[in-house]
Amino acid sequence: MSASRIPLRPELQGIEPYGAPQIDVPVTLNVNENPYGPSEKIIADVTQEVAKTVGGLNRYPDRDFSALRAGLADFINHESAGSVTQNNIWAANGSNEVMLHLFQAFGGPGRKAVTFTPSYSMYPEYARDTLTQWVTYPRGDNFEIDIDVARRAISETQPSLVVVASPNNPTGTALPLATVKHLARAADEVETGCLLVVDEAYAEFRREQTPSAVTLLDEFQNLVVTRTMSKAFALAGARLGYLAAGTEIVNALRVVRLPYHLSAVTQAVASTALRHSEELLAHVAQLRTERDDLVSWLTSQGYDVAPSDANFVFFGSFPNRHEVWQGLLQRGVLIRETGPDGWLRVSVGTPAEMSAFKNALVEVTGE
Repeated sequence: MSASRIPLRPELQGIEPYGAPQIDVPVTLNVNENPYGPSEKIIADVTQEVAKTVGGLNRYPDRDFSALRAGLADFINHESAGSVTQNNIWAANGSNEVMLHLFQAFGGPGRKAVTFTPSYSMYPEYARDTLTQWVTYPRGDNFEIDIDVARRAISETQPSLVVVASPNNPTGTALPLATVKHLARAADEVETGCLLVVDEAYAEFRREQTPSAVTLLDEFQNLVVTRTMSKAFALAGARLGYLAAGTEIVNALRVVRLPYHLSAVTQAVASTALRHSEELLAHVAQLRTERDDLVSWLTSQGYDVAPSDANFVFFGSFPNRHEVWQGLLQRGVLIRETGPDGWLRVSVGTPAEMSAFKNALVEVTGE
């Protein structure tokens, strides 16, 4: 069959696959990874559990991954003062797939999803892939969500999904619980029903005075809170994301998921990591300190810096941000060119990586 006869959907023609640049450089600070890998003790424990699992790979895994869901419920209750059970938990291959499940179950042709930009650049792709109409409204000053604007937007659009990130990507800004409540109430007023999805991929890095939306799950039946083990748990390569929500929502996701979508190996790795959560999260406090120091340094250099509750910092503005990005890359430092024009995002790394970034930025901007 010739290339011209391949029946690709029209809206996908000419589209490049999503993905941040993967470039082999000494300092990689562009995809918000945790720079601290697991200890030898954890590696040995994971290896042992995976070895046990390999002996049964001729059998399908637990398709409802009950033990893992129980472990995730225990963790979120401990970390975020939640009150969920395993029946309130869903998981998939990264929070990306969790979000796709939500769009598959609650979006679709003739339905709309709303967010407030700038925000995570994958959201419109979930909408596109599920034929959901994607509608955006701008954030206000300091990248905050204006409640009055948001209520009007939800009322006018009548979406089935409202998706907001807290901390927001790429800005790092978190949502006050009062804002989450306003959004949940506005979504609840949509005539045909609407879920509020709060994407908390970076929640473990939030400052002490920033509570999680998990604490509101008992109050709002239309609320969904998504998480990931990729960031704080330093398990980006394991691909495990999850959410907490009412059982009716979780059961709907079981309808759209592919059979046995979480491999036995993934379940074993994630469950083992949860048993070592205290050690794996030990570096979170250090990364928070590095982040706050970075914010202070960038501010002292005269940059505008968005308040960050994540493991990255959004700063600007530059007349030609690509030129700055390229200059850093030439010096072996890779950061992210994303969000509004003129702004850049840098992940928080080790002290040595932060020092390399600062030195490179001074060199680039001082030329």
